[in-house]
Amino acid sequence: MKKILYLSLFLVGFQTLSAQETFTRKDSLQGGLRPERTCIDVMRYDLNIKINIDEKSIVGYNDISFKVIENTSKIQIDLFRNMQVDSIVYNTKKLEFKRDFNAVFINFPNNLSVGNDEKIRFYYSGKPIVARRAPWDGGFVFTKDKQGKPWVGVACQGTGASLWYPCKDSQSDEPDNGATIKIAVPNGLMDVSNGKLMGSEDLKNGYTRWDWEVKNPINTYDITVNIADYAHIQDNLDGLDINYYVLKENEEKAKIHFEEVKPMLSCYQSKFGKYPFFEDGYKLVETSYLGMEHQSAVAYGNKYKKGYLGSDLSMTGIGLLFDYITIHESGHEWFGNSITSRDIADMWIHEGFTQYTEIVYIECQFGYEKAMKYCKGLQRNVSNDKPIIGNYGVNNEGSGDMYPKGALMLNTLRHVINNDELWWKIILKYSETYRHKIIDTETVIAFFNKESDINLTPIFNQYLRYKSIPVLEMKFNKKKVEYKWTTDVSDFKMPIDIKVNGEEIRLEPTNNWKKTKLKIKNLNEIEILENEFFIKVEKK
Repeated sequence: MKKILYLSLFLVGFQTLSAQETFTRKDSLQGGLRPERTCIDVMRYDLNIKINIDEKSIVGYNDISFKVIENTSKIQIDLFRNMQVDSIVYNTKKLEFKRDFNAVFINFPNNLSVGNDEKIRFYYSGKPIVARRAPWDGGFVFTKDKQGKPWVGVACQGTGASLWYPCKDSQSDEPDNGATIKIAVPNGLMDVSNGKLMGSEDLKNGYTRWDWEVKNPINTYDITVNIADYAHIQDNLDGLDINYYVLKENEEKAKIHFEEVKPMLSCYQSKFGKYPFFEDGYKLVETSYLGMEHQSAVAYGNKYKKGYLGSDLSMTGIGLLFDYITIHESGHEWFGNSITSRDIADMWIHEGFTQYTEIVYIECQFGYEKAMKYCKGLQRNVSNDKPIIGNYGVNNEGSGDMYPKGALMLNTLRHVINNDELWWKIILKYSETYRHKIIDTETVIAFFNKESDINLTPIFNQYLRYKSIPVLEMKFNKKKVEYKWTTDVSDFKMPIDIKVNGEEIRLEPTNNWKKTKLKIKNLNEIEILENEFFIKVEKK
């Protein structure tokens, strides 16, 4: 597994279950870390399957190599209940197993000893779930291109990779030594998966097997298949292999449209460090669904339009300056794929930081003012319906606000720190320190506190653990302007910048009323810099 760095899983006073949310044994089996899971560290997956497109079925096996962390005679591997376990083989002998919802508990004839390297071959078959509206629900997508040829993909984040192949389906563990993905598809089509193409082989049975290898650790939900009659476009950026696999009818269009990729990668590498999967290369693969951050094989389905399918999520016009799916999903290579949250309750570590990469890209390409205008526009997408952090151990994500609210929190922190040179050093060091690592919220907070030399914990807690954002109250009292924060977090302190008569002034509000020396007649003379700080203002 990637090295797991976390300080705590539960925080007293914060970790409560919503009255509207109830969880079952099935949720705990998928989201929890039972001894049957934590006793092993997955080292490698070697997946070898055939996909029958007409039957929408899979048959094959996954070789699962692992190191024993704790003495055990039983482990948990996951495979959705609708899929058939054909057999599980260890040292040429079939193992006994028991199914419990989507978990498969595998019994070994003898105790496995700490430190041992072991391997099982898990044979399986069946018809995987077919998604109705990928990527928002998990499953396979079977469709056809304009020529009537099959076009197949899969997206399974949140639902679970075990809907289509057996694995330790937890973000807490990734194969240290990568994976091979060998996919047999009908002749005349090709499969594009993660990593680099090792070759293909005509199996002489109407199928050709396409063999891909990933050198780096990889999330289970990032492992993917893309089947179509693809055209292949090659490029390179300072030694980084760049490949585009697109439908043949879109080849010329793609060559022009993807010209923003290299400037994007240059921007990201300047701010977040070297592309984290250099050995595996960077790919965009055209899909029939909108997109997904499949590591080194980013799914692209934005129909060669600027914005989000031609619309601007910020409603500022700035969002139409770039292809949202290219910029956002590629940002996940650093945040989500390289840096991974231990539990999906902390998915803001993926999505908040990745929506922030959009802001970074805009600043790289179009300047600071447009980036801040885009930030202001994103505020309209925040619903403040529930906390960003979900419930731990039950495969539960928090509010969808993790995207815009997470990004706006980071932009707020940049302006709280108020030192751009330091801010970009912190962001770069964060990306490089936790490269290929699995972390949690407390690790992020501790890092930013240390590197900024500021106690940012109350700010993180307000934005992440409560649904409300900080409210800045301002009023006149005896001709003096008074101000304070109203927050769920006690002892909340966060500076805020204002402008009065064109002069920028920094206030230091707390939860108690403070007075200013401002000489104004009307509170409307105070301009709050709400592009830079995501807050609510109440002037009384």
